[in-house]
Amino acid sequence: MIQTPGSNPVSSEILTNIIHHRRTIKPEHYLDREVDESIIRLILENANWAPTHGLTEPWRFVVFTGPARQRLAKFLADTYKSITPPADFKPNKHQAMSTNAVSAPVVIAIGMKRQESEKISELDEIQAVACAVQNMHLTATSFGLGAFWSTNAAAVSAAMGRFLGLAPKDRSLGLLYLGYPDCPWPAGKRGPVVDKVRWERD
Repeated sequence: MIQTPGSNPVSSEILTNIIHHRRTIKPEHYLDREVDESIIRLILENANWAPTHGLTEPWRFVVFTGPARQRLAKFLADTYKSITPPADFKPNKHQAMSTNAVSAPVVIAIGMKRQESEKISELDEIQAVACAVQNMHLTATSFGLGAFWSTNAAAVSAAMGRFLGLAPKDRSLGLLYLGYPDCPWPAGKRGPVVDKVRWERD
């Protein structure tokens, strides 16, 4: 148990359990069930507490629910078609662009706001946004929500940035789909962490 100043004890076991149970679950496996707005707001609030170099807080979010998802779906499908060379065009991908946004009750577009002075590197800002997305995904997991961070070509395109109202130096970093799964919670698998760590002691 960790005692943080001015708060109740935080259980490391609970946090570890949430981290270990976080899963990518795609919109095709979501129930037709709304997500309460209070949950969405908490997901966004927790994103706002991600680490941020220079306190730039570069994350920007646009939340699509209800009929607005249709507009997003059309944009994604149209953009994929317009930016994809004919030889690389895949009808199944185009179809997914047309349906994913309406299959998920909530879609959160993820943007990175570039610091005007550019003192903080773009890589640092992108990494800060990635931390914010992890906070969102873990919070979603705690409510039994599946999530899927999509970074397909249309979702990270310059056209997407304009669609979201981002400035030219900003970046669209994809879409976070959220929904209650219609399937059993997937099992996870990771190789041993010892295979990925080297300790330097002297």
